[in-house]
Amino acid sequence: MIPALAQLPPLIASHLLLASAAMGLALLIGLPLGLLAARRPRFGSVILGAASLAQTIPGLALLALFYPLLLWLSSFVGGAIPALGFLPALLALTIYALLPILRNVVAGLGGIDPAVAQAADGVGMTPGQKLRLVEIPLAAPVAMAGIRTAAVWTIGAATLATTIGYPSLGNPIFSGLQTENWSLVLAGCLGAAGLAIAVDLLLALVERGLAKRRKLPILIGAGLLAIGLAAAFAPLLAPRQQTVVVGAKNFSEQFILARLIGARLGAAGYRVSYREGLGSAVAYRALAAGDVDVYVDYAGTLWTGAMGRTDVVPRAEMLAEMAKWMAAGPKTALVGPLGFENAYALATRPGAGIASLADLAARAPTLALGADLEFLDRPEWAAIRQAYGLRFRDQRAYNPTFMYRALASGQADVISAFSSDGRIAADHLVVLSDPKQAMPRYDAVLLASPRRARDARFLAALRPLIGAIPVEAMREANYQVDRDAGKQTPDAAATWLGRAITK
Repeated sequence: MIPALAQLPPLIASHLLLASAAMGLALLIGLPLGLLAARRPRFGSVILGAASLAQTIPGLALLALFYPLLLWLSSFVGGAIPALGFLPALLALTIYALLPILRNVVAGLGGIDPAVAQAADGVGMTPGQKLRLVEIPLAAPVAMAGIRTAAVWTIGAATLATTIGYPSLGNPIFSGLQTENWSLVLAGCLGAAGLAIAVDLLLALVERGLAKRRKLPILIGAGLLAIGLAAAFAPLLAPRQQTVVVGAKNFSEQFILARLIGARLGAAGYRVSYREGLGSAVAYRALAAGDVDVYVDYAGTLWTGAMGRTDVVPRAEMLAEMAKWMAAGPKTALVGPLGFENAYALATRPGAGIASLADLAARAPTLALGADLEFLDRPEWAAIRQAYGLRFRDQRAYNPTFMYRALASGQADVISAFSSDGRIAADHLVVLSDPKQAMPRYDAVLLASPRRARDARFLAALRPLIGAIPVEAMREANYQVDRDAGKQTPDAAATWLGRAITK
C-alpha cells in the first residue's frame, strides 16, 4: 500500500506546471487587454462582460467542453492537436484566470489621480514614458491583488483537470471520494490548499514591494516563485521515455482494473501512466484519438453509446458486431472480454416487495430513484423507462459510493446498481429482473487504441487477462476497496486480483 503522502510530490509538480502555465498565458492576454479596456471604456465593458460570463460556466463543464472542441479542430490537421490532458485544461484555466486580472488592471489604472496624469503630461512625457514611469508603478499594487486572486482560483480549479486525464492534486481527491479513502482526499485538499497559500504569500510579498517601492521584497518573492516553477518544469527536461497510457472511468472497479492492466504492462517492460476519472463518452473518444492506449469498457455501454444501437442481440453476436465496427471505423481493437459482466441493474433494499422492473413500474410514482452520475442521461435508462413506463417521484444523481449510502439511509428507494459490485451481496440488495430484456449485456471488454491494435508485444502482455476474471473475484476485489475504505487501495486490490486469477 502506497501512503497518501508518497503520491503528492509528482502530482504537486504536475499541478504547479499546469497552474503556472495557465497564469502565464492569462497574464499575456489579460494585461494588454486590461490596458486597452482602461483606455477605451466601451471596449472594456464588452471584454469584462465576456470574462464575467465565462466565470458563470461551472469549471467542470468548461473543461469538458474543450475536449470535443479540440477533437473537432484536430480532425482538420490529421489529429495533431491533443484533445485530452494538458491543453484543454490549460485553455479552460486561462479563461477562468482572466476576470480578476482584467478587473484589477482596469481598476488600478482608473484609480490614478488625474492630477498626477496631468503633471506627467505637463513635463512633456510621451505616452510610453507616462505608462512606464507613472501609470504602471501606481497601478501595479492593485493589479497584483487581481493576480493573487487569479492564482488562488487557478490552483484550486486545476484539481478538476483530473477528469480530462491530466494528473493533478485532483487525482487523490477524486479517487479518495470514490473509494472512501479519506486520507487520500485530505492529502489532495491539503496539497492544493498549501500550494495556493504558498503562492499567494509570495505574490503578496511582491505586491508589498511594489506598493512601498522596495526592491528586496520583490526580488525575494519573485526569486522563490522562480525556484518553485523551475522545480515543476524540471521533469520536462528529463529524457522522455515512451509511456503506455491506461485509462479508467470514475469508479472503484475501473481503478482496480487499470492497475491490474498497468501491472501486466509494467512486467512486460512498458513505462505506464494512468488517466483516471474519465466519463464513458470521453474514455472511448480518447482511445480512438490515441490519447489513451488501453482501458476496460462494457459491451452494453459501447453498443448503445458509441455505436448507437438500440436492439438487443445475443452475447456472441454483440461482441462480433462490436469488433467488426471498431476495425472498420475508429480502428480500435477489441482485445477480448475479461470473463465477467458488470451490467446496470436497478436494485432495492430487501423486504421492499419488488422483484422485477414490471413490479417496480406500479410503485415507481411513490418512490425515489438514486442513480450514478451518468445513468439518467444514458440510452439504457431511456430504454427501460420506455419499456416499463417508469416514472419516479424523485430522481437524483450521486457519486456511486454515495448512491449506495443514499439507499441505505432511505434517501433513495431504488438505485442503478452495478452487477459486479460487492456491495450488492454485502447489503443483501434485491436486483430487479428485466423480463422484457430491455437492457443489453455488459461484458467487461479490454480495448486497445489504433496504434496498439497491431502491436503484438503489447497485446501478448494483456491476453492472459482475457476470460480470466470471474465475477466472484471481481466482486471481492471491488468489495475490498469499497468496504475497507482507507485500508485497501485499488493498487492492493489489483495485486490481490492478479494473484487470485493466476491460482
